[in-house]
Amino acid sequence: MEGRVAERLRGALGPFGFEVHAFKVGWYNAVLPPAFHLPYPDDTLAFVVLSTPSMFDKALKPFVNKEWLKIIRDPVDQCVSHHLSCAKEKFPDQKVDVIFDYEILPSRKPKFLAQTAAHVAGAAYYYQRKDVKLDPWGKKKIYGVCIHPKYGGWFAIRGLLLFPDIQVPFLEQPAPVDCVSTQEKRIELLEQFNFHWQDGRYRDIIEVKERYSEEQKTYFATPPAERFRLLGLTQAAQRSTFH
Repeated sequence: MEGRVAERLRGALGPFGFEVHAFKVGWYNAVLPPAFHLPYPDDTLAFVVLSTPSMFDKALKPFVNKEWLKIIRDPVDQCVSHHLSCAKEKFPDQKVDVIFDYEILPSRKPKFLAQTAAHVAGAAYYYQRKDVKLDPWGKKKIYGVCIHPKYGGWFAIRGLLLFPDIQVPFLEQPAPVDCVSTQEKRIELLEQFNFHWQDGRYRDIIEVKERYSEEQKTYFATPPAERFRLLGLTQAAQRSTFH
């Protein structure tokens, strides 16, 4: 069952620069405290959705050109929402729950921990402080970061698709590719991500097959309120959608 669902999802999302990776809810819940658990049985089928570098040209720009009058919030979020909704429509006889990376609970906690989901699904390795044996940071707060074996840090985790009526007790868990395998490189990665994230060097901690274009880098480096201009949208056009 998982294979048929995955094939249909990849057919719907792959041409637009997205990747999908299957996992069981129990894999995710097993590594997190109860406050972050997804409220589904352990064997429930779920997929984590990633955007790859090609999403910008294959999905975002065409979406903006076609739907610019309807864009009233972050164009990327709205584009992702559009494509995941279209993917959901491929399963008219199934219940499909969608959780986006930007959604939060009333407690202000995120609805899901994106990097943990990517790791348990085998999509990208989540490097954390615990992966460094000789910790050089003392009392400093160190955040972890996912690295994709093909795209390094040039990707984003966009959401989850959950299938509450599909149970997959025999789904085998794939291990994420440990592509930053030396202690020296792991320290370098976490140093760059935590203290120099603005320059993006951490994204190239491995040799990547594809990275963001210069246009895309500029877009994501621009404050959100100014991104409409880069896409050929004006705030006036944005405001007109409210009338």
